[in-house]
Amino acid sequence: MNTATTDLTKIPVTVITGFLGAGKTTLIRHLMQNPQGKRLAILVNEFGTVGVDGDILKSCADDNCPVENIVELANGCICCTVADDFIPTIEALMAMPVRPDHIIIETSGLALPKPLLKAFDWPAIRSRITVDGVIALADAEAVAAGRFAPNVEAVEAQRAADPSLDHETPLSEVFEDQILCADVILLSKADLAGEAGLASARALITAELSRTIPMLAMTEGVIDPRVILGLGAAAEDDLAARPSHHDGHDDHEHEDFDSVVIDLPEVIDPDALAAAIMQLAHDQKILRVKGHVAVAGKPMRLLVQAVGARVRMQFDKPWGAGPRRSQLVVIAEHDDIDPAAIARVLGA
Repeated sequence: MNTATTDLTKIPVTVITGFLGAGKTTLIRHLMQNPQGKRLAILVNEFGTVGVDGDILKSCADDNCPVENIVELANGCICCTVADDFIPTIEALMAMPVRPDHIIIETSGLALPKPLLKAFDWPAIRSRITVDGVIALADAEAVAAGRFAPNVEAVEAQRAADPSLDHETPLSEVFEDQILCADVILLSKADLAGEAGLASARALITAELSRTIPMLAMTEGVIDPRVILGLGAAAEDDLAARPSHHDGHDDHEHEDFDSVVIDLPEVIDPDALAAAIMQLAHDQKILRVKGHVAVAGKPMRLLVQAVGARVRMQFDKPWGAGPRRSQLVVIAEHDDIDPAAIARVLGA
């Protein structure tokens, strides 16, 4: 019997944000395996029409987080489709026969968290739900390399010579909005960054913060759930302390980014596929690749996750009775995406 929440108790929600490939899904899998006695519900919002992260999480479902408690919204950013998608989904979760004790929302890697927090003030849900906290993941190795945080000193030094550098790239704005909205920042892939990389990432992120935010190192999504659940931040009432590049705007655009779904034949050589993805990252500035592919002679489906030129592959579960359909979602900045060229490189 679920006794942790009553009809008079607000259900806490943890918003997990972070750039593409920062490790949000891996973290949620760890939370599902260590729920601290709580019955969880998961809402996954992906950029693109093919759900990959939700499928990964459903494969980890158990009594504490059954399959019916894992919901995917893949038809648009939830902060832009509040009335049509987000509110009805939250209401459906709260109306389940056994109400969840805690809801976890995994935002799209391209989402801005602050507009989502504003949605929690909607009359339909504001008296029944609260934002327990916002957890922002930052890829420590990437941040240390300066890929997702601006080098302020370099920009200032070159501003006079090149005025175009006075404007931040869309990627840096997304990254900054995510960390500025956070209650806790998790530096993921700490093992890859090393001590020097972690120190550099901490310094770069701290330079962008307007308030003190705890930063914790994490590898493979492993963190004590007590550190990030039960924060009681009521973040929906604390918006003024969470500055955004988009403050003063009623909405935000996702036209800076685009995605394409590539259907592939059975793969004979996974290493060749990995090499093709690395080529795309180098030649076409692809940000993210994720999906499942069928490998000739293998009954298991191959999960493909790539961030830039870093490619990870693993067999996750049998294909079963359904079709062995290979699909990869490729995400890039709008001006860099060329579906025909991507398909050609991947061998579609």
